[in-house]
Amino acid sequence: MPIGKIRNGKLIITVLYATLPDRRSQLKTTTPLSENLPSPGELAAEFDTLILSASGWRKIFTVSGDEEDRNSTIGGANEVITALMADTFASFILDNPVFGRDVLIGRDTRPTGAPIADIFCRVLIAHGLSVLYAGIAAAPEIMAFARTTGPFAYISASHNPIGHNGVKFGSRDGGVFDRDRAAVLAEAFRARMNSGDPVQKAATLLSACDPATLASVYEREQTVKKSALAAYEAFSREVIGGTNSDAFFSDMRTALENRSNAGNPVAILADFNGSARTVSIDRSFIEKAGLHLSVMNENPGDIRHRIVPEGESLSYCAERMRQLRTGGSGAERHTLFGYVPDCDGDRGNIVFWDEDTQEPRILEAQEVFALSAISELSFLVYSGQIDPVPGGTTAPPCAIAVNGPTSLRIDAIARAFGVRVARAEVGEANVVNLARNLRDTGSIVRFLGEGSNGGNITHPAAVRDPLNTVFALVKLLTIGDSGTRKGLFHLWCSLSGQEEAWRENFTFTDIRRTLPAFTTTSVFEDFAQLKISSKSHGELKKRFRSVFLREWEAGTFPLAADGASWQWKAVSYNGTETTEPGNDFSVSGTGGLKILFSRDAGADEAFIWMRGSGTEPVFRIMADVAGSSPDNEEKLRQWLVRMVLEADGQIR
Repeated sequence: MPIGKIRNGKLIITVLYATLPDRRSQLKTTTPLSENLPSPGELAAEFDTLILSASGWRKIFTVSGDEEDRNSTIGGANEVITALMADTFASFILDNPVFGRDVLIGRDTRPTGAPIADIFCRVLIAHGLSVLYAGIAAAPEIMAFARTTGPFAYISASHNPIGHNGVKFGSRDGGVFDRDRAAVLAEAFRARMNSGDPVQKAATLLSACDPATLASVYEREQTVKKSALAAYEAFSREVIGGTNSDAFFSDMRTALENRSNAGNPVAILADFNGSARTVSIDRSFIEKAGLHLSVMNENPGDIRHRIVPEGESLSYCAERMRQLRTGGSGAERHTLFGYVPDCDGDRGNIVFWDEDTQEPRILEAQEVFALSAISELSFLVYSGQIDPVPGGTTAPPCAIAVNGPTSLRIDAIARAFGVRVARAEVGEANVVNLARNLRDTGSIVRFLGEGSNGGNITHPAAVRDPLNTVFALVKLLTIGDSGTRKGLFHLWCSLSGQEEAWRENFTFTDIRRTLPAFTTTSVFEDFAQLKISSKSHGELKKRFRSVFLREWEAGTFPLAADGASWQWKAVSYNGTETTEPGNDFSVSGTGGLKILFSRDAGADEAFIWMRGSGTEPVFRIMADVAGSSPDNEEKLRQWLVRMVLEADGQIR
């Protein structure tokens, strides 16, 4: 049990950890609340680096403060912060009896995850809550299991570097708390950190944990993990296959077997990069469906490259694909695409084999999202759930929900299906809640997500999941024509006016070629993340309007050289609301601000967008423009950067 003593005038709490037969969670045998307890100033300094948003609470947790540090020690200040995070969550659960008293805890594979999870377990036990600890688990796995257990706290910093960590809070609906609940929780946490003696409060909470109850929680870890895996597999079959999932997977397996027998198997590659997906359902689920799977970096915690699945992070998967295609055996030589998840495994971007160049190619996040949209919208038509009507509608009404910086490519795809596009502020919770609102008004919303980040959310799931992305692509490849009934890709070609693009033995390269052409800034490139000095994003955007109007009147708009009559319109995204800010861009506050551009009264063809990150200390910008010209995107982006920096006072 916890032991307290005085050292150099400071209270020291040493916490004894329970032992586990299976050491997968890799907990230390002992940990101090701190050998060096933080001073009020040190604690305040660490607290000031914490970012609180509906998408999660995040900061650098390693004691060194180095975001690339792989050490598991989090230090006294972060131990106190973690204990009060858990205390805030426990009190919130107890204050809302509708949640019940069972709480699910899981984490990704970051080294700091084990001590943070342990503190959470102890504090929740001290509050009398029943803790279900699943150890290392993918975020979609935890959220699928939560549908049958109750609220959850998931310890992760998603795509951030390895030294970061944090927590996502959610409920039985399988998603993170909505904006309102998240705001209440954040305010309660701030109040705890700014009142009384936080260090003493943390020590008291940890001392109140019953050692026998804690030991029982760890003894049940593997049982809880097995239940989480079973729940996740059953839920994934429902999400991917729809209401008649058994028939769907049976038909898919038959189609895959037929391809294999014809010498054209569907093989895929996964670069797990030591993520939480290493111990999830991926291998068994994919192979049961009839696909061949090759895997790399499959040891949990063995993170070999940058966590964010963008750009160079996908190059390792691409190189392995080249090796399999040229020197592999059997089905490996037919590897069509690979996926790379982030650390918590709630998104995964794609590398595919280009049949034209006979080389692996990395898909942009926005392209992955667009291909998944084509698949799932075609699946709605194929399964008879919607019927596109010439003129731009469906029966019954159908919509997709996306975030503000999702490329206009998605609008072009939606128009082909007669589907409405609705946008929300950046943040998975905002998009999920917007989709719920649309369903409440009678619309079918199967497909949603943040195109700017890659990965999709497929209803009834309320979180991104690379398995859903993988199977969206597999559906496009395998659900072909049957008699007079068109398959998914054939439906898309017909509805988008590209009938000539369909052929019987189409490839993934053929599918990608039919995407509406847009060039978009990757939001994870360094040049898309600005450092600004303005404390108020609203005031920055207010000044930006003046700069923008001056530049527009001066004719510096980079696309204006074509001689067309261009128009612009500003929109802002706050939570689930999209509004036009009129003459005051500051009303967008910390939300997203977009300027849309169209010409000759036609559809929108380009936009510039900006928003301060809710999970990182950066100001994100991006540009999106119709066509395949990187020069146009770069010119538009640089124009935006110059105006933002001038509004921030960095240039004149």
